[in-house]
Amino acid sequence: MKTQEFNPKVDAYIAKSQPFAQPILTHIRELAHKACPEVEEQIKWSMPFFTLRGVILGHMAAFKQHCAVGMWGPEMNAILNEAGLHSENGMGSLGKITSLKDLPADKKMLGYYRQAAELILSGQRTKSLERTPKSVKPASAVPAELAAALKKNKAAAKVFAGFSPSCQREYNEWIAEAKRAETKEKRVAQAVEWIAEGKQRNWKYQNC
Repeated sequence: MKTQEFNPKVDAYIAKSQPFAQPILTHIRELAHKACPEVEEQIKWSMPFFTLRGVILGHMAAFKQHCAVGMWGPEMNAILNEAGLHSENGMGSLGKITSLKDLPADKKMLGYYRQAAELILSGQRTKSLERTPKSVKPASAVPAELAAALKKNKAAAKVFAGFSPSCQREYNEWIAEAKRAETKEKRVAQAVEWIAEGKQRNWKYQNC
């Protein structure tokens, strides 16, 4: 590895992270560079990103009690899903990482990074994010359970009314898609709590 490949801003990010997170971030960084010597480091959305030829390969982040490791692209999501590793429990692909033991073996991690790199080098991935043309969706119906709960919480109801249609839709669909009554009840309670705090449905992925 060449020293000039390391971004001083990423050095600073790691140094400011919690003690438990520093060896995790350092190790992920080393694996990314070992798997793909051409990788570059950038700080985007206040966290370190690995890019290859201008396309995001992956990212890593440190929080108070866990780290997140992400590998970008629908193809990598499919690969990790097939391996039983993809998790939505956290702001990354592998769930909440609290120690090096939570990571897949180095050999596997190197393989995943190389697969992610090959997707870019081969031209299969040419953009960091695949955006589709936006279409105006009709306002979604508020599930009866959520409407009843908001009626009992004026603060949450006021915040919800101020949300954009897309933000309201995220909550409506999340609750509506719950198949079990217990699940729906739990989601409604969580939704009202978050809404009262001014949080959107996917607030965990919007704040670093």
